[in-house]
Amino acid sequence: MNLTQLQQRLGELRTQATDALEEIRANTEPSRVTELEQRHDTIMAEYDRTVAGIEREERHARLEASFEERSERQRNVRRPGSQGEQRGGGQEGEGPSYADAFYAYIRAQGQAGMLTPEERSVLQRGYQNVPKEEQRALVTGTNSAGGYTVPTELQAELIRTMKLWGPMYDPGVTRELVTTGGNPIPWPTVDDTGNTGAATTQGTTLPDDGSGDPAFGQKQLDAFAYATPWIRVSKELTDDSALVMQSVLSDLLGERLGRLANAQLTTGSGSSAPNGIVTATSAGKTAASTTAFTADEIIDLEHSIDAAYRSSPSFGFMFNDMVLAAIRKLKDGQGNYLWAAGNFQQGVPSTINGRRFWVNNAMSSTFTTGQKLIVCGDFTKYCVRKVGAPLVGAIQDKDFWPGFGIAGWIRFDGELLDTAAIKHLKLA
Repeated sequence: MNLTQLQQRLGELRTQATDALEEIRANTEPSRVTELEQRHDTIMAEYDRTVAGIEREERHARLEASFEERSERQRNVRRPGSQGEQRGGGQEGEGPSYADAFYAYIRAQGQAGMLTPEERSVLQRGYQNVPKEEQRALVTGTNSAGGYTVPTELQAELIRTMKLWGPMYDPGVTRELVTTGGNPIPWPTVDDTGNTGAATTQGTTLPDDGSGDPAFGQKQLDAFAYATPWIRVSKELTDDSALVMQSVLSDLLGERLGRLANAQLTTGSGSSAPNGIVTATSAGKTAASTTAFTADEIIDLEHSIDAAYRSSPSFGFMFNDMVLAAIRKLKDGQGNYLWAAGNFQQGVPSTINGRRFWVNNAMSSTFTTGQKLIVCGDFTKYCVRKVGAPLVGAIQDKDFWPGFGIAGWIRFDGELLDTAAIKHLKLA
């Protein structure tokens, strides 16, 4: 089905799921309820597959649009060395950047004689101090190493296996702090919730014994750097592939950095690494079972956090997709499911107990003793510090020539600034 058909089908499934749920609520006969629950689970399984299909189609549409945009730009670029072509992208009088020279080399199909002297000079200088490690090059002769991108007919579609990796590095989930430098950032904290006042009488001297002084603390946001290994791409693959290999690999490396960042911001140890949100939180509720949790225990988790935090629009739940599957089968004391379907077409998210949630597959999906399965709270109290933006860079020097190497780099940190704001549920 195309995107329009998938969206129509999603609306139909939402209506069917709602109808099935209403029938469950209206029926008290156990055998009929069991039948309706099985029907509801079947509908929701198709609902999930349809949502995944819509996301896949939208992602592919963005890829196609990006590829077409790049192709159009390349068609409009004059041949390197022709009169009137501007290079460098900087201010007047500046030479070409390495990226400009590299793109010119790719457009010239590896013919260095078609480049300007300035571009050749930039490429020859390359980057200094590149590690000289033995690396496997992506080549056209091996399908799994890139050969599948070389078409026998005009076909420029790349089928990519996808895997969810968000959402801790995504904007709009946690508190985001972007800095240009990586110097440590001290962050003062205070918990004054245990202090109040007391009644006094006329003429009584107020106590001055330090008992009312607030206790300040401090946390620190650092900047930890991570990188991907070099990917070596052969000149033959660059020439023969119907895809813009640098663009394709840039997308893949970006996703690798995203998976890495999400994992560290979720379960990082806090020692020479981000203090992951699961690591940093304390237990709000411990389930009675070692292999499951109940609807009441999720409600207990929610209410283990002060109402001052629960009123925040950023309050919600986070868990693995397999944990979501278990939650969707739970009902409250009135027989209502905790999970409620949203409206994908209108941008309305599904909810748990009326709260929004985020699926994070870096969290545990194992239902065994001591596993922290659900995190709940005001997620803006967890701060993700980003140093600039992730970098994906391609270089071409004597170690890579006539092909090129491409790698990714990212620098960030994460810390729970207020431990009262977010807590977790764990199994006994």
